[in-house]
Amino acid sequence: MENHLSASCLDSLPSTQVCSTECSSIDFGFHVSDDKDVLDGLLSQDHGELCQRVLCLEKKVQQQEDEIICLKSALADVIRRLGQVEATKAQSSSALPSKPNFRGTPTRRAEKAYSSPLDNAHITPNKRPTTPTHRSAASPRTNTPSKKWSSMSNSLDSSTLHRDGQANKPVELKASKGVEPKSSKPVEPKSSKPVETKRTSKSFERQSSNERRGKRGSKPRSRDPEWRAAQLKEEGYVKIYLRGRAINLYAPTSVENVDVTSVADPPSEKLQLEWVYGYRGRDCRSNLYYLSTGEIIYFAAAAVVLHNVEENTQRHYLGHTDDVKCLAIHPDQVRVATGQVAGHDQKEGKPHVRIWDTMNLNTLHVIGIGDFDKAVSCLSFSRLDGGNQLVVVDDANDHVMSVWDLSKSHPKKITETKSSTEPVLAAEFHPLEKGNIITCGKGQISFWTLEGGSLAKKTGIFDKHDKPKFVLCVAFAENGDVISGDSNGNIFIWPKGNNRISKAIEGVHEGGIFSVCVMKDGTLLSGGGKDRKIVQFDSSYTKTGVETEIPENFGGVRMLNQGKGGMVLVGTTRNCILQGTVDLQLNPIVQGHMDELWGLASHPSQHQFMTSGSDKQVHMWDSMSRSVVWSKELSDPAHSCSFYPDASVVAIGTETGRWLVLDCETHEIVTSHTDGNEQIECALYSPDGKYLALGSRDNHIYIYEVTEGGKKYSRIGKCSGHSSFVTHLDWSTDGVYLCSNSGDYEVLYWKVPACKQETSISAVRDLEWATGNCTLTFNAAGVWPEGADGTDVNNVCRSNNKKILASADDFGKVNLYQYPCCQPKAKKHVYKGHSSHVTNVSFLFDDSRLLSTGGRDMSIMQWQVV
Repeated sequence: MENHLSASCLDSLPSTQVCSTECSSIDFGFHVSDDKDVLDGLLSQDHGELCQRVLCLEKKVQQQEDEIICLKSALADVIRRLGQVEATKAQSSSALPSKPNFRGTPTRRAEKAYSSPLDNAHITPNKRPTTPTHRSAASPRTNTPSKKWSSMSNSLDSSTLHRDGQANKPVELKASKGVEPKSSKPVEPKSSKPVETKRTSKSFERQSSNERRGKRGSKPRSRDPEWRAAQLKEEGYVKIYLRGRAINLYAPTSVENVDVTSVADPPSEKLQLEWVYGYRGRDCRSNLYYLSTGEIIYFAAAAVVLHNVEENTQRHYLGHTDDVKCLAIHPDQVRVATGQVAGHDQKEGKPHVRIWDTMNLNTLHVIGIGDFDKAVSCLSFSRLDGGNQLVVVDDANDHVMSVWDLSKSHPKKITETKSSTEPVLAAEFHPLEKGNIITCGKGQISFWTLEGGSLAKKTGIFDKHDKPKFVLCVAFAENGDVISGDSNGNIFIWPKGNNRISKAIEGVHEGGIFSVCVMKDGTLLSGGGKDRKIVQFDSSYTKTGVETEIPENFGGVRMLNQGKGGMVLVGTTRNCILQGTVDLQLNPIVQGHMDELWGLASHPSQHQFMTSGSDKQVHMWDSMSRSVVWSKELSDPAHSCSFYPDASVVAIGTETGRWLVLDCETHEIVTSHTDGNEQIECALYSPDGKYLALGSRDNHIYIYEVTEGGKKYSRIGKCSGHSSFVTHLDWSTDGVYLCSNSGDYEVLYWKVPACKQETSISAVRDLEWATGNCTLTFNAAGVWPEGADGTDVNNVCRSNNKKILASADDFGKVNLYQYPCCQPKAKKHVYKGHSSHVTNVSFLFDDSRLLSTGGRDMSIMQWQVV
């Protein structure tokens, strides 16, 4: 009952607002409007987890509704058959007495009836219908069609389910056969209103890597996908299955046959990671350090970046399989420990710690596989004994803290204990007291002592001072004092070996202090998350009067650390890194997006590209200087983008149904339009620049005529025919035809400017396509892995020389194939670095580089084609 009540509440809201509205309108014990907590990322993380639970409820309710619809359809068919049986018995009773056949050998007709699970109800005159011998096809305990429908709940509603389960097609309701929706072969558009789709919220539709782990462990269905080689020879297409739905992918007439049993070789070209744009400062701490090699080290997605600012180069450690969450530097300044969250890989996808060498990027130790539950949140090497011990804190409910002995060839766990039921934000070995560990987090700071293989705990006592909601950071003075910064904006000094405050500096910042740092000259720096200020103190904890404020577009302070010479490194909450001096100027050396990222477009004639994300930011990047050329903040979250052929303007699609055109020189908005009230999934100009096509989440493709060099737009029509949201678009080279894919795996073709569906396969199968963005085409059929569910491949991109094809998948991988890629199980080159689902890929105009974007990891990766 509670699930159905939740469904009614959720269905009353627009699909894209289910998560945000539902979670923000209910009091769950915290206030998401609190700027301090939102910037800190602590409660926003809880908020995100809560949203995921709501979305899981939504999914379960949807599955229940689909199963009920399936049961109703099956019951209607059974009732109809009962009526036919009774009518037949009534007719025969006038000539012969009625005699039930309970034990006799079934007749041939009876055997035929029992071929369908729905025909298992045997009726005798004047008796109630008996229970079927076998469980009906709609039973939730069997492999039922309802599960296939529920897996496609985004594209089929109740009317579609009744249509597919109509009485004259009982075979489509067999559990062994499943429901085969309409073919993707083009058909004449119906005069009736297109089937309306059921769309869940964007967060559910674009699941994060953590959400998708459950489905990866399940065994794929035998028809997911199934390749029909014989049909290619007879009819010129290959039929594949995604979640039980048949998709026909038509080959050009020049292709007479394809040996789908053979395996295509990978391309001779390979990718090499050249640059990672972005930094995870929004929700992680202790993630920015300066190495003795002259490089700064930080992480983004599943990559750890070693960035040489002076030489403008990067090296990357790619040993992790999912999000890197924390980082610690060994006292020798050579070894590094990094911890990750639970990932995709069945073995090393579990949370673990990697200790590796920064000189050659070789992994030295992998520890903790199977010991941690959720993620590794904090790390620290011991200092007095030369780094022979490592403290690790698990991010699970009990926040188990463990200490590991690294002095042997194989690290060994010394001890572990439950540290706190509340979040632990930092754990550090004391630099002057052997075996002493300081942890801090929600409402507490704790002083631990490691003796005799066990940990003893003393909780910090605040005495007369207000106990803060969060102790956010700790640092150590040269005399051994522990310095803490909290969510009230106060700095407390805890003397060496004492758990009581010796000095309080109150009201240093408005809002939380996210980082404190003791510089080499003995001065202390504190960084505010809300007021964006950096304040300097001398060694006696007195303000020097030197302070600076970070510009608002870079965000608040997340991390402070000593840089080269007297410079300071500043990581920000908006995923940027600044470098400079507090008394002079701080300059950005790393910039990035701070929310989910989908929009990506390559400049048609220069080594530049554009990205647009849910953070309302649009960035133009230069791939040679590896920096931002210009940025623009929009009023709506952005989702897609496309350059005009001469790159004078760029079209940006938003999540609200609004789209706009930016002038690439002035960066001003040229025009703005709104089509529907749902997300613009994709935007694409025709090769000649005459038209702009916009694929919407409302199932329509809006076509605009473009004049005056991309400055004027007039809508000429709307392509209606898809029964789910439009995902990808491709134009033919002559700009007359449009190919589109949708969320329920349809492949449709359209003729422009008539905006009519092209139903003749002969008219489109030999067309030359200007782009290769559609994931469901004959030339990209081989990118679908065995057991794919239709969402595992988010995007593809064909190189401009038509030799290679890149795909972005849901497993955090970028894949490289030969083009065309029409054979199943085609060999490929696989590249990791992203941690979330890879949302988009795009080749530069000269195919020298490939760009990829991560969804939840918010990173952009630049790969050199070698």
